Amino acid sequence: MASVLRVSLNIQGQVQSPLLCSIRGLRTYARPLRKDAKDAKPAEPIKGIPYKNLSIGVPKEIWTNERRVALTPTVTAALVKKGFTVNIESGAGIEARFRNDDYAAAGGKLTDKNTAFKSDIVLKVRQPVESEIGLLKEHGNIISFLYPALNKPLVSKMAERKLTAFAMDSVPRISRAQVFDALSSMANIAGYRAVVEAANHFGRFFTGQITAAGKVPPAKILVIGGGVAGLAAIGQAKNMGAIVRAFDTRAAVKEQVESMGAEFLEVNIKESGDGAGGYAKVMSKEFIEAEMALFAKQAKEVDVIITTALIPGQKAPTLITKAMIDSMKPGSVVVDLAAEAGGNIETTKPGEIYTYNDVVHIGLTDFPSRLPTQASTLYANNISKFFLSIGEKDHYNINLEDEVVRGSIVLKDGQLLWPAPPVAVSAQPQAAVKVAEKVAPPPLDYFNLTLKDALAYTGGLGTLMTLGINAPNPAFTTMTTTLGLGCIVGYHTVWGVTPALHSPLMSVTNAISGITAVGGLLQMGGGYFPSNTAQTLAASAAFISSINIFGGFLVTKRMLDMFRRPTDPPEFYYLYGIPASVFLGSYGWGVHMGYPEVHQMAYLASSLCCVGALAGLSSQKTSRIGNILGQIGVSGGIAATLGLMSPNMDTLTQMAACMGVGGLLGTTIAKKIEITDLPQLVAAFHSLVGAAAVLTCLSTYIVDFPHFATDPAANVIKSALFLGTFIGGVTFSGSLIAYGKLQGMLNSSPLLLPGRHALNSGLMLGNVAAMGYYFYDPSFVAGMSMLGTTTALSTIMGVTLTAAIGGADMPVVITVLNSYSGWALCAEGFMLNNNLMTIVGALIGSSGAILSYIMCKAMNRSLPNVILGGYGTSSTAGGKPMEITGTHTEVNVDGTVEMITNAKNIIITPGYGLCVAKAQYPVAEMVALLKSKGKNVRFGIHPVAGRMPGQLNVLLAEAGVPYDVVLEMEEINDDFKETDLVLVIGANDTVNSAAEEDPNSIIAGMPVLKVWLSQQVVVMKRSMGVGYAAVDNPIFYKPNASMLLGDAKKTCDALLSKIKDHYESQ
Repeated sequence: MASVLRVSLNIQGQVQSPLLCSIRGLRTYARPLRKDAKDAKPAEPIKGIPYKNLSIGVPKEIWTNERRVALTPTVTAALVKKGFTVNIESGAGIEARFRNDDYAAAGGKLTDKNTAFKSDIVLKVRQPVESEIGLLKEHGNIISFLYPALNKPLVSKMAERKLTAFAMDSVPRISRAQVFDALSSMANIAGYRAVVEAANHFGRFFTGQITAAGKVPPAKILVIGGGVAGLAAIGQAKNMGAIVRAFDTRAAVKEQVESMGAEFLEVNIKESGDGAGGYAKVMSKEFIEAEMALFAKQAKEVDVIITTALIPGQKAPTLITKAMIDSMKPGSVVVDLAAEAGGNIETTKPGEIYTYNDVVHIGLTDFPSRLPTQASTLYANNISKFFLSIGEKDHYNINLEDEVVRGSIVLKDGQLLWPAPPVAVSAQPQAAVKVAEKVAPPPLDYFNLTLKDALAYTGGLGTLMTLGINAPNPAFTTMTTTLGLGCIVGYHTVWGVTPALHSPLMSVTNAISGITAVGGLLQMGGGYFPSNTAQTLAASAAFISSINIFGGFLVTKRMLDMFRRPTDPPEFYYLYGIPASVFLGSYGWGVHMGYPEVHQMAYLASSLCCVGALAGLSSQKTSRIGNILGQIGVSGGIAATLGLMSPNMDTLTQMAACMGVGGLLGTTIAKKIEITDLPQLVAAFHSLVGAAAVLTCLSTYIVDFPHFATDPAANVIKSALFLGTFIGGVTFSGSLIAYGKLQGMLNSSPLLLPGRHALNSGLMLGNVAAMGYYFYDPSFVAGMSMLGTTTALSTIMGVTLTAAIGGADMPVVITVLNSYSGWALCAEGFMLNNNLMTIVGALIGSSGAILSYIMCKAMNRSLPNVILGGYGTSSTAGGKPMEITGTHTEVNVDGTVEMITNAKNIIITPGYGLCVAKAQYPVAEMVALLKSKGKNVRFGIHPVAGRMPGQLNVLLAEAGVPYDVVLEMEEINDDFKETDLVLVIGANDTVNSAAEEDPNSIIAGMPVLKVWLSQQVVVMKRSMGVGYAAVDNPIFYKPNASMLLGDAKKTCDALLSKIKDHYESQ
């Protein structure tokens, strides 16, 4: 079974106190700033006795048939590591299958009985018998089951020894104490074992069968009591195929029973059975009569009755009478789990198995001891965590203000403190999280909402009319129309792209943005080499752009090839060389024949191919066609530019050399790049687009300056030049900073400079001032100076803006930079009156804008919030965040493998940690193995998981995971309720339940993967640290969650190896 380790956490509001892991002493957050020595207060002394000064004794249990032991070797090792001296009576664990050598290897000291009892703190399972009390040292401590209400003489004798005694059966049933609840642990085992014992004494199958020899009906089982034992019995009986019915006086149990597939029986009298401590209370006379009538009827129908009803401090109620037993069918079985407390069945003989009237009676009082290894393991975890919770900072200190300590303490130095004041609890299982008080949202103001929409339409239509009034010539109006239509086409096209292909979308738009080469080609000249500054700048732009074109398309092809499945039909994409040849050949013939309009038609055809490149990414089946169309479009655009220019052979050679060398460089980079490094490659390519835009704008200004005095559209061209330079500068430097953060060359944490908003505002005002002077002074020197000024200022602005954004927000940064590169291309299109550049720029600009919107929506944040380096969703109420009180459970690799092999439906939710560790390969192999064993394994991907849109989809495809088992958040979120196991690999904020449970959390309202709704969750992380949002994750402390800490790659490798061993051994 899984070995587990729990660690306590208690965070109140936003105040964080140093939290130490009980194993390694690791801090879970940054150290606070030190104060000056003169302001420092002397440290308060820690109350209590240091662990290193205490000894723990574990004697052998001497009760009849008691085979359990209070500590296991694993827990012994943990306590020794804490500093305790652990004295184990020789042979104490033999009956539970724990050898003396195991304890010695764990650091325990093997002693005799007297030494164990003379320890400072004695840990036992059963209460001490009278002969053992004298062995305890005076003023000593003992923790065990005591049942003080039933053992008052025993408590009095313990008081004479001035003992301090804690009763494990008196631990209050509150959420914080769930990990200490030994009663529930033992009841769980008792319920399971009760069904096993019943099956052993029942003469038929529990499950129904249809065989050649005839039909075997399933057994009918009635479970009375829906507590931990009852629910365990229901679960085991259902697993064995029986028809299960259950009854409980508490209405809260009904939903739990029915969720397990059992029928919940009810009586007509409505009365709540909720009592103190989560137990049932004594019901009214009328209710008891109604339930007895129900039991009498059921006794005649069912084959097995299992009773679990207990009332604290009282004899167990009699629920099944002798008359009911007499009415049962021959061969029936009854199991009385309350036998030790007097029994729920009138004919039960405590401690015996016997037959009365052909009905087998099982009245055993040692059910947990019949699974001694399992029972001891759970009890050791319960008692050790309870013991370690008494005090703080590795000091044992009894604080009676602690409700768990006060509820469970019976004696303190001989003074009777039992019973404790009642603690209000509910029969409902408590979550490990105290939900913050919700703040009611203000009512919607529909007038203002409608007014806002109306003003937006007014602004858009008014802007178009203003542009029409001030249009310098028809060419400007035509170009504006092209821009508007291009944005509309881009908007509808990009929304059709499947989220799994967002990474190829980014890559293909990178390649298409290389159409900036057209701007460079139009300004090139001078023969074999550039002859002036403008031509040199243009040649540089063409060279840089060609890197993007060749590298972008090749990387896109590599990614899309990863999505191919062995079952996909054969592909003959080389046949698309036919339309490409017809397009380019017919264009060449048209140019040769002197048809003047063939150039614009070629630009239109190229633009439509670029639209098709994006549209093809609507599905994996058409995605590779889209990439081919993109290549045809860019090739056609460059060919049309050359046909329009008709350069001489010398200049054409220069153009071929620039683009050939750039293409070779781009191809080399694209072939060698690791797919895990895709985000930084995209960022680097974005910087090239920005640089090309700046270079083209400067070159165009130099070339076109002599015409500005006479050209009526000069101001439009100058505006496009300035905006293209500004946007290009921001894109260039911002992309380089993003590259540095993603590559690890720069710290990925946000660089929050003092007064950064004022600095960015100053830089923006500086650009506005530069633009004003740029138009004020028409001279060449002033124009070039102001373009140089905005280049410098925008470059600095790109650095300050991007440096303030953390690594986890890189998906948004990359998409925004992608959008910037598109708008820079649009500016070049206006500047050069080039339809192709305007349409492609609109496609890329709208693509980046839409992806940015998708990313922000996935985080429930606004774009300014991300770009300006902030955090906090738009739904955050602003009140005090909820308190997280609970414990987390650590599980090892063996325990996780056991969960995996026992589960049928498994969902894996990867995050950026998987990308960093490159753990996709063992995960993919593990998934293939599990699917071959008939398990339903799928992936759930959050839109902002990873460092660029769709990155995890590509990584999983690279490792060979079929794309049809990789689902988006919206597709899989409703399936978690029916999932047996969720493996969270390297994700945190994207699975943080505080987004839904705490309206005051800074991530409130953020859509997340609802992994906590599954039956079991294993979270694989390096540590218990918080995610980028710096918000503690409540799922770490939920009862169904376990933490598997360590490097994701090593852990996944270990899981794969163990799973292989498991199936090979079968």
